[in-house]
Amino acid sequence: MFNALAENQNDGEVTLADRIFDEEQQYISPGIQQVSLLSRIVMREARGRYITDVNGKKYLDFMAGVAVCSLGHCHPEYIKAITDQLNRVTVGSFSTENRLELVKLIASLAPGDLRRTQFFSGGAEAVEAAIRLAKSYTKKQEIIGFWGGFHGKTGGVLGLIGDPFKKNWGLPHPGLHLVPYADCYRCVFKMKYPGCNMHCLEFLRQYIENCTVGSIAAIIVEPMQGTAGNIVPPPEFMPGLKKIAEENECLLIADEMITGFGRTGKFWGCDHTNVVPDILTVGKGMGSGFPVSGLISTDKITSARPYSKPSASSSSYGGNPLGATAALATIKLIQKEGLVDNAREVGQFIMDGLKELQKKYEFIGIVRGIGLMIGVELVKDRETKEPLSKKVCEKMFVKTVEKGLISMNYKAQFRINPPLSITKEEAAQGLEILDDVFKYVEENLPYKD
Repeated sequence: MFNALAENQNDGEVTLADRIFDEEQQYISPGIQQVSLLSRIVMREARGRYITDVNGKKYLDFMAGVAVCSLGHCHPEYIKAITDQLNRVTVGSFSTENRLELVKLIASLAPGDLRRTQFFSGGAEAVEAAIRLAKSYTKKQEIIGFWGGFHGKTGGVLGLIGDPFKKNWGLPHPGLHLVPYADCYRCVFKMKYPGCNMHCLEFLRQYIENCTVGSIAAIIVEPMQGTAGNIVPPPEFMPGLKKIAEENECLLIADEMITGFGRTGKFWGCDHTNVVPDILTVGKGMGSGFPVSGLISTDKITSARPYSKPSASSSSYGGNPLGATAALATIKLIQKEGLVDNAREVGQFIMDGLKELQKKYEFIGIVRGIGLMIGVELVKDRETKEPLSKKVCEKMFVKTVEKGLISMNYKAQFRINPPLSITKEEAAQGLEILDDVFKYVEENLPYKD
């Protein structure tokens, strides 16, 4: 891995951040996030869209903890709500006033007849619960996911990761299937939209007919794929999946860990195509940093057994007083401050700015996105679409951090997911830094090699 420390040290000077980071590496388990390893940032505090490290350096946040920090850092009303709850009660699965208000609010915002919520503490936990619910309701066993998909790293969903990450962990759970996602920039069928007539949907039908045992409990899909590079499928894709689910008498699970709660410029990613899934999984931006997740479904589906038996779908930390308060405060502030509209407007501003940069730098293959879920493919050649090398991307990332921007450009699938509260002025500052970094890449790095 590229040594960020060696690049950043000044004449051998070791900073406070260096000392803390290096000492922590002697105790923390390997495998922490690559963005942390490369940047070596040691945070001291954060406010709004800016993070300050222990050296006093300030960074604009284009990452938001991977689409987690919806409100921006340390929003005063959010902090007050959690502090007030800390002073009352923090632990337990008993009912609270805040949790009641939260489930009623979610029911009023969820699409269709989805009105029953169960809470968990992490995304994978919620997705595993959604799969258990689908199996409980349908009495079937198989699950279909997609290439490029990401639904967590726990054993029950590891096999649904649609990329090589899942290699060498052992055999996945039985009955898991993966088919190509509607990634038109890198269509595995070498077709062009819309002339393809959504061949990926027809392929799914053929796959179900020939490669499953006819016991499909659910199709699980991200309305827009996050980890794969913030990929936005054509508008026909989600309605097509809903129809295929109905044809096979299985459920459609929409994993909205990233797309939910306004990130795409609508409250739900599914809202862009008016598709109502049978189960919705949520998390990340739901608590603006607090570890809370959940699933939302209908009265009929959630009454299925064994899922509905006492303690069968519960979690030790799910729906605890602090988590419920964090989610309630987050959702209310998203509504109060118009952050869904802001995501749409500032997201378009960033997209327009990136498309201007695309005209200047030939290694920007495509700019895509919706709201504040934006993706950029960095390539050696626009015709072949061969991705920029890992080494070049890591050097680019370190240069970006040096210039005061935290962004996910350490690999060729560059993702931009700032807090939903980011302003156009802050977005313009980030675009200016990216322009400088891209110029550095063009003039100093052999990106075509």
